[in-house]
Amino acid sequence: MSALTQADKLVRMANQIAAFFRSYPEEEAVAGIDKHIRAFWTPKMIAHLENALPEQGDRVDELVVRALSGAEPQADSPVRAATRDPQLLGAGASDAG
Repeated sequence: MSALTQADKLVRMANQIAAFFRSYPEEEAVAGIDKHIRAFWTPKMIAHLENALPEQGDRVDELVVRALSGAEPQADSPVRAATRDPQLLGAGASDAG
């Protein structure tokens, strides 16, 4: 059993995010990956992954590489923005109840 480095773990997580978004059109997938990583990862995690990209090579999904390229996403993320106000959670999502 081999030990995984921090970079290996971050690549695995980023690739799992890319796998989720792969069913969307490519530009939306890139935007979704970018939005997800920037919303839920710490700046230290992002920097560590970005620094590891050259050594990780083709183990990193191309969509992840594009999302981390620093270029502005060319489409909107398919993930709807959430609200931080629990009183508004779900507002507009349904007219039931």
